[in-house]
Order: sequence, then structure tokens, then C-alpha cells
Amino acid sequence: MPKGTRLNSILSFAIAVSIFGLFSTLLFALRPPINQESISWRKPLIGSVFSVICIIGITATFFPEKCSQTLHSQRKESHTIHGNIKFSLHRASIALKGHHPECGRFSAQTILVDGQAYCAACTGLLLGGIVAMIGTCLYFFVGWDLRQLDFWYVLAGQAGVFLGFIQLKFRGYVRLVVNALFVFGAFLILVGIDKLVANLFVDLYLIGLVIFWIWTRIIISQWDHQRTCSECQVCGKN
Repeated sequence: MPKGTRLNSILSFAIAVSIFGLFSTLLFALRPPINQESISWRKPLIGSVFSVICIIGITATFFPEKCSQTLHSQRKESHTIHGNIKFSLHRASIALKGHHPECGRFSAQTILVDGQAYCAACTGLLLGGIVAMIGTCLYFFVGWDLRQLDFWYVLAGQAGVFLGFIQLKFRGYVRLVVNALFVFGAFLILVGIDKLVANLFVDLYLIGLVIFWIWTRIIISQWDHQRTCSECQVCGKN
């Protein structure tokens, strides 16, 4: 199966399951069980697991070059010049800018801060991860009360996750904000459902969904990068 076709199939599967996951969280919010668990270690456990996910995600944003080398490994021979990675694509040398190829087709995916290019998505995921970590500490370990807004937290979280899935539609700083909302949205869903349902297995199900949503977000980016390069007259040549 051609690489592009295989990626499209995986993307379709990931999106379908992710949409089902969003729908299932809405059902949990609309029809929470009457009887709730009173396991004292449930919240610390779920908070710890989600914190680990946030820490791994935050750490990954500091090493985006690893992702770039993986995404472009099928099309390039890489070498390092003065600490800057450059790609040799069919006799064309393309430098990285914010860990994206320094190409006009990728300009929407970067932001400039003091003349330095940064990946808008990674920066947003970093900020969202930090805010989610703070919220996790407040709710799961300190005992932060949602003040009966739990259902609206779930709805707001679903909107954030959905915006993260369509972040390709946005540019620059808007893309940064949307990616931050993606992470924070996942946190809001987890917290809102935990408050409404208070069930260990449901919490673990949501943790699994969050991991799957992150994977789907990665697949969407890979598909977009592949599509962008395949449409380029320089990079898309075989």
C-alpha cells in the first residue's frame, strides 16, 4: 500500500474514533451515574497519570527536531552545518525554521519572537501543557472546587479539543492559541467528567482517550506535512 494511502487510512480511523470519544464524553456529562465512588486514592492516581502525560508532552516540545527528522526521513539525506540541520531534497538544500522546512508553504506554522522562528503548534502545546499541569495540581491534589460548572467545563473542553483537530485552518499566533486550547480542553474534559461521574474506570477511559487524541493530533500534522511537501514542485518530485 502506498505510504500516502496508508496514512490516509490511519487518519480516517483516528478521526472516527476521536469523534466517537468526544461523543461518549458528552453522554457521560449528560447522564452521570447517581451513585459515585468514594475511593480516596482515585483523584491522586488520575492526577498523577495525567501529570505524566503533560510532562512528556512538554518535554517533547523542546526536541521538535526529532519529529522533523522522522517526518522527512523518507525524502531527505540530513547533515549538520554549524549546528543547523539542513535537508538535501533532490539537490535542493532546505533549512529548518522553527523545526519546519524554511519554505513559504510552512509560513503559517511558525511565529516570530524577536526575529527567532518558533513552531506555533509546539509553542501552543507547551503553554497548554503548563496551564493544564497547574490545573491538575489545583483540582486533583489541592482540592479545587468547580462550583457546579462541571458540565460547562466538559463542553468548553470539547470545543478546545475540536479546535485542536482543525488547527490546520489557522495561522501564526491563532494556531498557537488553538493548540494551547487543545491541551487545556483535554484537561477540562477530564476534570468535568471526574466531578460528574467520580468513577475510576471512567477516568481511566478518559486518560486513554486523551492519549488517543494526542496521537490523532500527531497523525493530522503528519498528513498535512506530507500533503504540503507533495504539492511542492521542489520537494514533491520523485
